[in-house]
This record gives sequence, C-alpha cells and structure tokens, in this order.
Amino acid sequence: MDKKLQPGIIFENDQFIVLNKPAGLLSIPDRFGKDVSVKLLLQEKYGQIFTVHRLDRDTSGIIVFAKDESTHKLLSQQFEDRSALKLYTGFALGNVSPKTGQIDSPIAEHPAKKGMMMVHRKGKPSFTEYEVLEDFGAYSWMQFKILTGRTHQIRVHMQSIGHPIACDAMYGDGKPVFISGIKKNYKLSRSLDEEKPMLNRLALHAWKLEFMDADGNKHAFEAPLPKDLKALLQQLRKWKS
Repeated sequence: MDKKLQPGIIFENDQFIVLNKPAGLLSIPDRFGKDVSVKLLLQEKYGQIFTVHRLDRDTSGIIVFAKDESTHKLLSQQFEDRSALKLYTGFALGNVSPKTGQIDSPIAEHPAKKGMMMVHRKGKPSFTEYEVLEDFGAYSWMQFKILTGRTHQIRVHMQSIGHPIACDAMYGDGKPVFISGIKKNYKLSRSLDEEKPMLNRLALHAWKLEFMDADGNKHAFEAPLPKDLKALLQQLRKWKS
C-alpha cells in the first residue's frame, strides 16, 4: 500500500480510535470492495470495528471508529442528534458573500446520476454553517460546521450558492489549481516541461471533532492541515501580500 495513503493515529483507547485520513483513501469499503479503506485496515489490526461516520474519499482529516457496540451506539447518537461538533476547512471557488451564513437546503439523491446528491425540496433537512476565514479573490478559505450529516453535504450546499469546493469534479469544474492561474506573469521554470498543479483533489479537510465518552468526559481532536492545502494557503497569502 502507498505510504501516502496510510492513516495516522491521533488518539486511541479501549473504546474508540481517532485517525487522520489522507485524501484518496476510502473511509469504508465501497460496493465494489476492491480498494483499501480505513475500516479494512482497522479490521486487519483489531478484528471487529464499528463505523461511526465517514468522510468522502478525497476529503482528508479526522475520523473516528468505535471498538465496541456500546461505544458505537453512544457516538452514533451524538452524530445524529448534532451534539458532536464537526468542523471542516476548505477552499471554495470565488469570493463568497456574505462572509458568514447558514445554508438551510434539503438534500436528496439525484434521480438520474448514481452516487450524486442535489438540493431538492423533498430531500432531508440539511444545515451547514460557514465562515470565510480569508478571501483571495479567486478562492475563499473557509470553515464549515455541519449540523446534519448528509452525503456530500458541504459540497452540495456550496454548489447551491454558486461557490463549489475547489477541484470538485462532481459538483464543480474539477479543475486543478495552478500557480499560473493565480500569479500574474508566472513563468514556467526551464527545467520543467509542464506546470504541475498545486492542488488536484477536493479542497476539503475535516480538522476538528468533539464528542463525549461513556463517562461523560469531553474529547476534542484536531487534524493538522495536509501539505497540499497548507502549501496552497501559504502561496495565496504570499501573492496577496
């Protein structure tokens, strides 16, 4: 297995394990069952393991799995009743305005496109709070708090307000981010035949998670920004200044 696709352990005890999932790795096995997933890797190590929530394949960041049924029930309930805190960061296309807001739009499965979701009045209630942390013109560096856990929720909601997540092939233009697209008068180094993208995956990262354990203790975890998002953020700040 590619070392870049190995999840890192953030915290572990007898009840649960919290990991930092790299982009490109499945959370749980898909219906084809061919590709490696975080759950599969954990099952190989621990045997029985329980899914509490999941992240999209190309979303990096924090994910928790339970080690026993009672912990699974406890944590799943907190995710369902919104008492667990989930915060994401990411790049959206364009200049998002207003700078803070809540998107309250029901989400349903797309009737014609398998695996795709859409905003639809007959869908399930879905709420996303957002805040623009930094504005770079072509991109907005944002924080998202999801109050419901619908499939592709942030991606669908951001598309619905005209600012899809950068590099999102399903709900946006899917185009990678190049320096030449941001920096005026950019010249390619003579040693390079073609420009390499700074970012070529969904620009979304699950960075913070908070929940309670069975004894009523609060746990808070953070997953540091992966190198690709961190590098792009630093370059955007540099060019802006």
